[in-house]
Amino acid sequence: MNQRTKPSSPATERTRSAGAVAARTGVGDRFSSWLDHHREMWRESWVRFFAAPMSSGMTALVIAIALALPAALQLGLANFQRAVAGWDGQPQVSVFLHKRAQESAVTSFADDLRGDPLVAEVTYISPEQALAEFQQASGLGDALLGMDTNPLPAVLLVRPKGSDSAALEALAQRLRESALTDSVVLDMAWVQRLANLTELGRRMSLGLAFLLALGVLLVVVNSIRLHIENRRQEILVVKLVGATDAFVRRPFLYTGLVYGLVGGLIAWLLVSIGVWLLAGPVSGLANLYGSGFELDGPGITYLFGLGGGAALLGLTGAWLAVARHISAIQPR
Repeated sequence: MNQRTKPSSPATERTRSAGAVAARTGVGDRFSSWLDHHREMWRESWVRFFAAPMSSGMTALVIAIALALPAALQLGLANFQRAVAGWDGQPQVSVFLHKRAQESAVTSFADDLRGDPLVAEVTYISPEQALAEFQQASGLGDALLGMDTNPLPAVLLVRPKGSDSAALEALAQRLRESALTDSVVLDMAWVQRLANLTELGRRMSLGLAFLLALGVLLVVVNSIRLHIENRRQEILVVKLVGATDAFVRRPFLYTGLVYGLVGGLIAWLLVSIGVWLLAGPVSGLANLYGSGFELDGPGITYLFGLGGGAALLGLTGAWLAVARHISAIQPR
């Protein structure tokens, strides 16, 4: 006798349908989890840094020394440019006049030069003024007093408006063609030397900064590689349970960031101490030359520049190390 199967009750149907349920995670939840993990890795990086103060401090100190050298050179170059900013940085044309030139003709010639659009200033130095200056500068006043005539000619000091070499040469040639001039000297060699010296210092600082930044990258890469090897088993476990490479590399990226940031702050401190040690002697030397020049130390701009640049270098070095080694660690 066949038994009829009883229809399932609604309660039974609800019980059967209440099995495993796939829960969907919203975008907001995923972002919150991602942000929480970043915060956790940031805190953990600092904890790991201070958990091994000797090794972490040595790594940060190496980074700091590598960054302090080009930073100090760049700061010294900036102070040098500020020190020479008060000097006369424009070339000068010295026009030596014929001794037989009449004063009225010289005055008219100087007025014409002052009206020239290429000339900024014209200063007339009489033979008497030239002799007095020479006596004071050379210390030969007694010997010169016995001379019957003044051997020095009158001079016009012409200050051009620009510093273009071709225009200055053309102006000097035009002055040589005047009947009143005996000789014309274009004094711009020292200006060119100063400009070349400044450019040399700038390029040296850039080259040194590039080489030492490369050294910082190598230091961070080696340090992060050691961290990865020390946590190799931990990486295998988290990958075995489904962790992505982005999840695994995040703590190492923050570790490199912390190394760089601390190294940049120490570099700023080293440069500040160096400026403090040199400020007194430099100020005393400037006073001997009648100048009120004082060294400028690394301000808040240097602090953010060194800290941010070093943190970026640390992050880049960590990324290079992680990209090479994390992918090679795979569970079997």
